Amino acid sequence: MTIQAEYLVDEKGEKKSVVLSIRDYLKLMEYMEDLEDAADLKTAKVNAKGFVSFERLAKQLKKQGSIR
Repeated sequence: MTIQAEYLVDEKGEKKSVVLSIRDYLKLMEYMEDLEDAADLKTAKVNAKGFVSFERLAKQLKKQGSIR
């Protein structure tokens, strides 16, 4: 991911703030959400109890008449 940033500097030339285009900001936010989702998935896998396979779930739902 490439993001074009502009920096606002103080009178000493030290970077104090960053200016992003809306497009780059939205890309960055989406990337951060993806990272958060990946971390949540990793946590769920570690703490998972009682997961069933898709095939088993589909069979159960068909048997209950919830799906065809």
